[in-house]
Amino acid sequence: PPQYGIVLDAGSSHTAMFVYKWPADKENDTGVVSEHGMCDVEGPGISSYSSNPPAAGTSLEQCLNQALRDVPKEKHRATPLYLGATAGMRLLNIADPQASDAVLRAVAATLKTYPFDFRGAKILSGEEEGVFGWVTANYLLENFIKRGWLGEWIQPHRKTLGAMDFGGASTQITFETQDIIENPRNEVMLKLYGQVYKVYTHSFLCYGRDQFLKRLFSKVLQAESYQATVPNPCWPMGYNRSLSLSSIYDSPCTEKERPNLVLNSTVTLFGTGNGNLCALHVSKLFDFTTCSFSHCSFDGVFQPKVSGNFIAFSAFFYTVDFIQTVMERPVHLPSDLKDAAETICATSWSEVGSLGTAGKRGLLYYCAVSTFVYLLTTRGYNFNNHSFPNIVFQKKVRETSIGWALGYMLNLTNMIPAEKPSSHKSMLYNYWVLLILLFVVTTLTSLVTAVCLLRRS
Repeated sequence: PPQYGIVLDAGSSHTAMFVYKWPADKENDTGVVSEHGMCDVEGPGISSYSSNPPAAGTSLEQCLNQALRDVPKEKHRATPLYLGATAGMRLLNIADPQASDAVLRAVAATLKTYPFDFRGAKILSGEEEGVFGWVTANYLLENFIKRGWLGEWIQPHRKTLGAMDFGGASTQITFETQDIIENPRNEVMLKLYGQVYKVYTHSFLCYGRDQFLKRLFSKVLQAESYQATVPNPCWPMGYNRSLSLSSIYDSPCTEKERPNLVLNSTVTLFGTGNGNLCALHVSKLFDFTTCSFSHCSFDGVFQPKVSGNFIAFSAFFYTVDFIQTVMERPVHLPSDLKDAAETICATSWSEVGSLGTAGKRGLLYYCAVSTFVYLLTTRGYNFNNHSFPNIVFQKKVRETSIGWALGYMLNLTNMIPAEKPSSHKSMLYNYWVLLILLFVVTTLTSLVTAVCLLRRS
């Protein structure tokens, strides 16, 4: 009978629950854990409940009730349940540690009322989020270890894929490298299935989709000296909306730029659809000038040269998927991404109807987001015409979502051992194969001998 595990991914903008399943006798095997169920929690991320922590726990109940149905009743007590919170809660912990603790306590109190084996609720560091996402992707792609056709364990000797995650409040890049990692904070040594991996990882807080948009609005307002009506080059021509200053400056990411104005006042932004000017404002979010290392990405952060193949998921995938499916444009080179961003920016609000519901909703943000992804991957991470085609924008592998949640569970349940798994079961399997082959050879030899004897007689 299979075993199950549950992980709640408490992101900045929303929470997702994943139910995983694997054969009970193969806890240390590879490629056997699969996604059994998934549920998106209604409402915002748990960090949004800082003023009403009990509501954070209540918001999870619908998905937890689904987990009761997804996992057989007799397995409830043996099913580990984890909650990991990411950048949204990291920001809340910076702004108000007491509120952050209260939200986690409320969430834990709700999770304890369910008949699962609750193992804790914690805030992941940015490095943990990046590394667990890297583990998930390479585990699902069987880059660490796989079973041969005779049942034996084999090292594929394939290069691992780098992983790029783009969430609501932070973005991560993680990849294996042979270069010297000049900043020890960016180096993680992993021993998986008997092989050592030296991994570079960094998480950029405030560079997730939602937080970067707040910072972008701040730059746009700054450029126009906080007038009551402000042109926004990253919105389509013909669209306008009023925003309260508090909705922009309510985050530690924009706190340093908070103007000396009453925050409950509003400002009206109207779209001008200017791709070049939008790109200029987006580029102000990065600092490409300071670097105390031999190589940097941006903001003075060390990064070795990107190498090998990469898999980009979360908002990276949704951005490129919008360009390819809604805008019907290919994305093979950086110039494709840049051209698509300019086309999106130049599309007026009156033209949105032809793009359908997804286009109408996405057009407001994908001008800025696709421009951001272009600048992040090219000027930030230093992908070029040669290395950019090595990025695959993907949401799932073998029907299992890519993200940190699976890697987190695999780590906490010790399902990826530091040493190679025992080959006992595989050897038994091999013996049966050899016995069958021996039986077949013996039978054929006997038949040939019998035929020869008959012919001679």
